[in-house]
Amino acid sequence: MFFGIFSFFYMTKDQMTIPHLFRCPISLDLFEDPVTLRTGQTYDRSSIEKWFSAGNLTCPVTMQKLHDPSVVPNNTLRHLIHQWLQFGPQFDPDNSATITIDSLAAIKVTLESHEEALENKLLALEKIRVFFWEIRSSNINRTHGFFFTELAFCCILKLLPLRNLELLNMTKGKSKLASLLLLFEKGTSSVKTSLCHLIESAAASQQTEELCCILGNNHKLVHEIVLIIIQNCEVTEYALKAMSALCSLQCNRETLVREGAVDGIITYISSLGCERTQKNLAPLAMSIMEKLMVLDSAKEALVNHPKGIETLVNMVFRVSDQECSQSAVELLLILCSDFEYAIEESIGVGVLNQLLLLLQSQCDPITKSKSRMLLKLLRFKCT
Repeated sequence: MFFGIFSFFYMTKDQMTIPHLFRCPISLDLFEDPVTLRTGQTYDRSSIEKWFSAGNLTCPVTMQKLHDPSVVPNNTLRHLIHQWLQFGPQFDPDNSATITIDSLAAIKVTLESHEEALENKLLALEKIRVFFWEIRSSNINRTHGFFFTELAFCCILKLLPLRNLELLNMTKGKSKLASLLLLFEKGTSSVKTSLCHLIESAAASQQTEELCCILGNNHKLVHEIVLIIIQNCEVTEYALKAMSALCSLQCNRETLVREGAVDGIITYISSLGCERTQKNLAPLAMSIMEKLMVLDSAKEALVNHPKGIETLVNMVFRVSDQECSQSAVELLLILCSDFEYAIEESIGVGVLNQLLLLLQSQCDPITKSKSRMLLKLLRFKCT
């Protein structure tokens, strides 16, 4: 339907001939919802579903028997058709760049398939190597180049042996870091998730500690991670894990604070009440905040945030989440010890009632002990 509407506005059959790459092999019409089988062949979703509903369990083009009839959306082809409908004859889908991108989409399916033999996956990797050499001499435009980079990166991550973490050090080069940043800015949710996994892996070993410091001090990269957390989207869980990994090294913490990590975490936590369907990642977010509190700049960012103190107070009494309660009490204890204003605001938003409820609950001894310390501090300052 999407491409049908564009067809109406941008072309007629008399004006333009549909390139063969953009035709469904079954219907021979322009793809409207292109999907790819495990064989690497792409069909229009409605056409292949009719093929399967007729009792066929083979790939129509290769006639290969399908043990797994699932399909994957071919977003690359969708983008290319969108460009063709916009630019018409000026856009040539038969050039080498487009063919390379379409081939990479098929290779990605091969690498992700559990049915493919190791020999086929090795052949797929060899094709990627050849494509990289070809693309250096091709006149590939910026849009094509980005699609190529995204697909190639997905393929590499699928086969990256993360147990040998030293291999990640290949990303330390300036040009490679620039590519990672571009993928963070423009990539799909899947690519951003993979990048977050890469950052998390880089922080897991001394072999890649230098790389973790380089990533954690890249201001634009950290800023992109913070933005993902603020958006509270499907990638937020992985962005929080990536931030936690970066925060494990002290050399990264100042950059995290400077690029808005504290503001991002408070914004995320304060939105949880409105997002009940989202997975509660508050304990992870609170643990990051605790790590950052060794810095005066982080304390100031938290106490000066319009919802900073209020958000922490709301986290004090959490019946189903004692870990968050303990973190909230610990953070308030730090702030109220250093900032007079924090005491006044905490009392103003009901911290005393929250602490009394917490002390009457079945919380662990450590949390009770810290709650009593905070209560004692608040009463002392109030007298």
